[in-house]
Amino acid sequence: MKHLESTLTSLEVAEMVGREHYDVMKDIRRIVSHLGEGTSSFTYFIESEYADSQGKERPAFKLTKKGCELYSTRMTGEKGTQFAVAYIERFNEMENHIKQNEIDTTQFSPELRALIGIEKRQLEEVQRVDHLEGQVNNISNIVSITNVDWRKKVDVIIKKIARKWTGVEPYRSVRNYSYERLEERAGCNLNIRLNNRKERALSQGMTKTFIKNINKLDVISEEKRLVEIYLQVVKEMAIQFRININDFEEVM
Repeated sequence: MKHLESTLTSLEVAEMVGREHYDVMKDIRRIVSHLGEGTSSFTYFIESEYADSQGKERPAFKLTKKGCELYSTRMTGEKGTQFAVAYIERFNEMENHIKQNEIDTTQFSPELRALIGIEKRQLEEVQRVDHLEGQVNNISNIVSITNVDWRKKVDVIIKKIARKWTGVEPYRSVRNYSYERLEERAGCNLNIRLNNRKERALSQGMTKTFIKNINKLDVISEEKRLVEIYLQVVKEMAIQFRININDFEEVM
């Protein structure tokens, strides 16, 4: 078996997703620009180079497993699924290769084995810290979401949670769950408020189509207190379901 790197190159990613390498580079640079100063981009993407057909050095990136995961969140549909399967299989192959070729340290001196153990623990600690850093940054981003364009932000998070939800009509189920938590927190009944809103619209001579399209979000938007409570509820749900918004420009 040929030697397997612990990263994928942007050239390999471009081939996997069926895109030009130039476009993949643009995507990665855009993601890096969104990571912010508090996140170490090299844990996701490592600047690199490759030689083109004329032997000239061209810019490229190496993607770690975390980088592939982050890149895949920008893709939807069949191509996104195919890329996820491809990189998961590739990294599983890498991990199996590493396991099969681990050095047998039983013949080493106790001192050397101790040094190897120290290095291994230090590496594991660095990886753990990087992971925790990402989680802390993500939670900080969630908490800092403001009520500007709150309906759009809420919708993005609800859709993200729905992807992890089990059962039928996940989006509707998650949305209803958020309403239930709002009602419990605010001590209100959205159905009653919705009916009252529709009756007011009817008395004001609004069209049947307009009245039919009035929803619970419209009801929530009528009262600043409800907006603030609902946004807090959705933030808590994002943290509860471990939703990653570090790369979610839509909600920031």
